[in-house]
Amino acid sequence: MLVAISISPAGGPGDNETGGVSASVAEAVRVIRASGLSNETTSMFTTIEGEWDEVMAVVKQAVFAVAETAPRVGLVLKADLRAGHDTGQLRAKVERVEQRLADGQ
Repeated sequence: MLVAISISPAGGPGDNETGGVSASVAEAVRVIRASGLSNETTSMFTTIEGEWDEVMAVVKQAVFAVAETAPRVGLVLKADLRAGHDTGQLRAKVERVEQRLADGQ
């Protein structure tokens, strides 16, 4: 499965006059990267690839890491479960779209 998550702290020391939350988000990404699961971080989401139980355990750990810095945490989660496509989809989905673009489709 692929899971795209966005974790946002609220009401804690991560909040500042600019609204920046990068320190708290970095803690979540650190947990995800330490998990050993395939992952990719973009400006809005971090996508994680793996089996249901292992991915959800990492999501929980990442949320709790942010909760240590803020009294309130928001989580946005989007999942893609596709039978027969167990691994490699983190990159393969993008490659299929890029191939269509290159082919003019």
